[in-house]
Amino acid sequence: MSNIRKRHTAEFKAKVAIDAIRQQKTTNELTAEYSIHATQINTWKKQALEAILQAFSNHKGTQALDRQAEIDELYRQLGQVVAERDWLKKKSIAFQ
Repeated sequence: MSNIRKRHTAEFKAKVAIDAIRQQKTTNELTAEYSIHATQINTWKKQALEAILQAFSNHKGTQALDRQAEIDELYRQLGQVVAERDWLKKKSIAFQ
């Protein structure tokens, strides 16, 4: 037997996870149908449920605000560094 690792597409994983979430078939039936281990099916199901929870949570808004605040702070620091560089250029020319 060869131990070649299978790579599944995101669409296939989503299809299996949705079938597992619907619970119209048992995990054993799904493993037989898709030739995937039950642990893998349960993992994909758990990942899908977590993604659904994140899609409906309010953390997106706060993450966007936090990201924008971080960007604003970086722009402020960049402006300060540019101003300091320009000041040092003027002073170095004056001493030459």
